[in-house]
Amino acid sequence: MPESDLEVHLTDADLAAGLRQDARRGLTASPKWLPPKYFYDARGSELFEEITRLPEYYPTRAEREILTTRAGAIARLTGAKTLIELGSGSSEKTRLLLDALREHGTLGSFTPLDVSGAALRHALTDLRRDYPDLHLHGIVADFVHHLEVLPEAGTRLVAFLGGTIGNFTPAERAPFLAALRARLAPGEFLLLGADLVKDPAVLVPAYDDTAGVTAEFNRNVLHVLNRELDANFEPDAFAHAAVWDDEREWIEMRLRALAPMRVRLDALDLEIAFAAGEELRTEVSAKFRREGLTGELAAAGFAVRDWWTDRAGRFALTLAAAV
Repeated sequence: MPESDLEVHLTDADLAAGLRQDARRGLTASPKWLPPKYFYDARGSELFEEITRLPEYYPTRAEREILTTRAGAIARLTGAKTLIELGSGSSEKTRLLLDALREHGTLGSFTPLDVSGAALRHALTDLRRDYPDLHLHGIVADFVHHLEVLPEAGTRLVAFLGGTIGNFTPAERAPFLAALRARLAPGEFLLLGADLVKDPAVLVPAYDDTAGVTAEFNRNVLHVLNRELDANFEPDAFAHAAVWDDEREWIEMRLRALAPMRVRLDALDLEIAFAAGEELRTEVSAKFRREGLTGELAAAGFAVRDWWTDRAGRFALTLAAAV
């Protein structure tokens, strides 16, 4: 009989406390900001899945193309017995790795890690049906704060996909990558998905589609604040903006107040003011160049073993070994 379980290191109470802390810090800062993780309630997750199918949003298709063509090579190069995925969600693309590692004959266990217990339970149900002989061990945790809970079982391959590394600023990436390296033994592997620097005419529409789905996704964070913090934001009073920062080489998603307003967050006993045109930053999505990402990985204690892009050179998967 296959083993499967769910290990919880992050409860609903922890998530609620984190939201209260982040909302107070971010909304009282100048300029105002919120972390992107609060997009992803049930509705936000549905909207993001819709975004991944939009013609303008290339990253998901590009990463899937690479995994489709390179999963076999990844399995041969790593010989991984344990696959760990950070920020796993539905683990849909990860099945390409699972299939390749299983075919290679080394895979024994899969550990998806995500902040959403509900998402993990759903994913584990599907995985249990489709991989009945695989040891499944889900972990409800925040990969920024809970890397110490990663299982130590066989040669490990940690997958961090989707370009999520771009949501870290450079000052945040360095300690995260170093902490991840500290959890791995020499010769274990990191598979990192990263979006690449390219023409803003391609980049910006990926975050500002003509159908307005990304705009609705962006404003969803205000619905989350209204529900969870008893706030009275009017989401339609904010315009969606996606801005390319050429110097930092990242996209910023922002919400721009269309008129002066005051917003009350009763759960925080907090009132904040927005001037007309004032912006709230909701996401940073950094884009990378090969030499820069290789250098950051080296500084953290990883050696790049291989680098693959999709045919159009838009997105990259980097396989790096802990040294």
